Amino acid sequence: MRGKRHQNAGKGGKGRAKDETLAVPPGAGKVTLEGRSFLYVGGRDCQVAHLREIASAFGAELIHHDGGLREAVSRIDRVLPSVDCVFCPIDCISHDACLRVKTGCKKWGKAFVPLRNGSKSSLERALQDLTTGNGRDG
Repeated sequence: MRGKRHQNAGKGGKGRAKDETLAVPPGAGKVTLEGRSFLYVGGRDCQVAHLREIASAFGAELIHHDGGLREAVSRIDRVLPSVDCVFCPIDCISHDACLRVKTGCKKWGKAFVPLRNGSKSSLERALQDLTTGNGRDG
């Protein structure tokens, strides 16, 4: 049975064709996010490079702050005025850092976007929402 599944992969069977993509189409987000910068507070250090690549595919810059593990939480206050929006994965951030981000976003009028988790797909969905106008961009 396993052999048939792979045989039918490119013929509309249950498997996936090799050239089928799940990523955002090229240029999909570049029109609306080009030149914008976002702050990502928290998350997993091992994913930062991947998260930056995702933002770059949308034409945006991603600035990362570890949420107070090694970097001073006060650095968030210095970065906030220069970004358009802040993302926080709620499963990978300290309460102190999250509170500081939320109050800073109110002070500077920045959009605060909590992410369900620190996964790459969670950030990608949020960026896609911003490009289609479904996000809490403001």
